[in-house]
Amino acid sequence: MRAGEHFRVFPISNWTEMDVWQYILRERIDMPGIYFTHRRAVFMRDGGWLAAEPCIRLRPDEKVEYRDVRCRTIGDITCTGLTLSTAHTVEEIIDEIAASRVTERGGRADDRRSETAMEDRKKAGYF
Repeated sequence: MRAGEHFRVFPISNWTEMDVWQYILRERIDMPGIYFTHRRAVFMRDGGWLAAEPCIRLRPDEKVEYRDVRCRTIGDITCTGLTLSTAHTVEEIIDEIAASRVTERGGRADDRRSETAMEDRKKAGYF
């Protein structure tokens, strides 16, 4: 490196969701309850489940239901998609991920803008 130059290091940026959960299991890391299945008021929007919260205005064709869901990735409540789930343990989450055909961020409304939304954010310095 030369004076004035810098670089960023993201040691786990290329880890998969499975890599992360296997590490959590191996290291016995405590996780917040939101990552595990819980019953919640939700509604379907554009093919994905979102939390029914006062800050989100429902469209006329949307109705609130109670479902067993968990978060695979967490962001702003208005765009964090929820996954229908029965996983109550890290081992069950790993089994669920192994069987899933939807990516970790597949339920996030903000990632539906384009197929390269996450990579576009990385290039723009978001991470």
